[in-house]
Amino acid sequence: MWNEAFIWKKFATHTLISLNFYYFCAQFTNFCAIFLRKMENKESLIQLIEESIRRNWDRDAMTDYKGATLQYRDVARKIEKMHILFEFAGIKPCDKIALCGRNSANWTAVFLSIITYGAVAVPILHEFKADNVHNIVNHSDARMMFVGDQVWENFNEAAMPRLEGIIELKNFDLVVSRSKQLTYAREHLNEEFGKRYPCRFRAEHVSYRREDPEELAVINYTSGTTGYSKGVMLPYRCFLSNIQHIHRKVGLQAGDNVVSMLPLGHIFGLTFDFLYGVTVGVHLWFLTRMPSPKIIAESFAEIRPRVIACVPLIVEKIFKKNILPKVDNKLGKLLLKLPIISDKIKEQIRNQAMEVFGNNFIEIVVGGAPFNAEVEAFLRKINFPYTIAYGMTEAAPLICHSRWDEIEYTSCGRTVSNMETKVLSPDPGHIPGELVCRGRNVMSGYFKNPEATAQTIDAEGWLHTGDMAIKDAEGNIFIKGRCKNMLLTASGQNIYPEEIEARLNNMPYVGESLVLLSGDKLIALVYPDHEDTFAHGLSAIQLEQLMEVNRGELNKQLPAYCQITRIRLYPEEFEKTAKKSIKRFLYQNIEN
Repeated sequence: MWNEAFIWKKFATHTLISLNFYYFCAQFTNFCAIFLRKMENKESLIQLIEESIRRNWDRDAMTDYKGATLQYRDVARKIEKMHILFEFAGIKPCDKIALCGRNSANWTAVFLSIITYGAVAVPILHEFKADNVHNIVNHSDARMMFVGDQVWENFNEAAMPRLEGIIELKNFDLVVSRSKQLTYAREHLNEEFGKRYPCRFRAEHVSYRREDPEELAVINYTSGTTGYSKGVMLPYRCFLSNIQHIHRKVGLQAGDNVVSMLPLGHIFGLTFDFLYGVTVGVHLWFLTRMPSPKIIAESFAEIRPRVIACVPLIVEKIFKKNILPKVDNKLGKLLLKLPIISDKIKEQIRNQAMEVFGNNFIEIVVGGAPFNAEVEAFLRKINFPYTIAYGMTEAAPLICHSRWDEIEYTSCGRTVSNMETKVLSPDPGHIPGELVCRGRNVMSGYFKNPEATAQTIDAEGWLHTGDMAIKDAEGNIFIKGRCKNMLLTASGQNIYPEEIEARLNNMPYVGESLVLLSGDKLIALVYPDHEDTFAHGLSAIQLEQLMEVNRGELNKQLPAYCQITRIRLYPEEFEKTAKKSIKRFLYQNIEN
């Protein structure tokens, strides 16, 4: 039997442990609050980058999956070498330098080199066609270009006559030089670096300039659905404001793993993954290949990322292929409806879903395109930690974003810090109208295009998003569709095709779809899910018959004025933007 003294001793010991634990938690919380206040008080993005590099000198910074790893000190060394290269090549502040290649550690090092030097970065999506890349390089007045070895073979240097040099990203080989200064700089780079730092390059050597908040940092060319690219001018304040909000809502810590799946040539990946991650000191991983469900499962199991940012299509594919089939049967559906058993089933499914994504993440942040309604409903049902980030290149990118435990179902969250929004509607809470915004995230305009700038930003500084939305009394914003995509029927009814497409995409053997208005009738172009079609041995005639069944089931869910009169099979995937939105303008004149 325990005596009284022994009991009191045990009690005192446990109490002391508990008090120490709570003290640690309080201290950690206090540290995070102090760090956030320091970040918010900083008016310099470059200062945040500089301090993070110094603070995390010996931490892993960037890794090419299945390849080499750079520590923050290695990144700093590459930045310094690039500064020497720029200096000897005659690059001046505000000169434009283009980057075009797949996500990689070297890509990020070059980008940081450009902005810390005082030049303007022009990131270009590697998925752009060669003619578009040539046009962007010429339009931006870029003096130098860095390219990935996988995309360079498609380009023609003669089509970019004003470039003084082209450098390959993998090994920094000089593949084209029209400048003796640049040739000398590249050939003697290591020698010049050694002269400047004869006794080893150290953390105290890292000292970068300080930018003006309105200074131009990036020209990011849009990949929109309207058929042409515009150069969005983003000053430093846009990125700093976005990063401050993300840090407040996400709260990553130094050393956390982040998988960068979104292309860094697109603003979502550039800001949310890369720039935010660098200022915190995270370890960024680059897949360097298309993020298929198989590659994601393999890499995430190894990396176990803390936050995952991606487009909806990736999440939808994984759930459609890996998760939903496990419950898409009579027994599974029955169990999900039972009040007692369903909770256990939901927990089991949630655990399986968490495992697919590495089972270590705070939340999945989905952005860039509308989320599939059925997938979102399922995620809600199993209490899966996802959230929506809504924005556009012109806001670098955030306009709306809330944490996963704050966001309202089907909404894209509330207005982010340093921004204000409103809906241009007589009844914004019930009648959709165009969403407009203004604040520190908004661009300074379109490069060499004052007419387009005036059309997008009005006299009062409101950025017109082109999206139809409603905004409830609590400030939650619900996107209904694109203004330009809205179809107006002969009877005067407004139809948002994205809502119909979301339902159709969930039906058997549908890979993706596009709803068009032909005269006064709605038709749907469908690119089939050929993997499922092949697995079930379906003939072309059988597939067409099943699409008719799908059409009947779909129309049961739709009001009479927006029912589909015909489904037409389309032979290839629809061409898309970097956000995986279909380039609708390419399909408007298809004969029905």
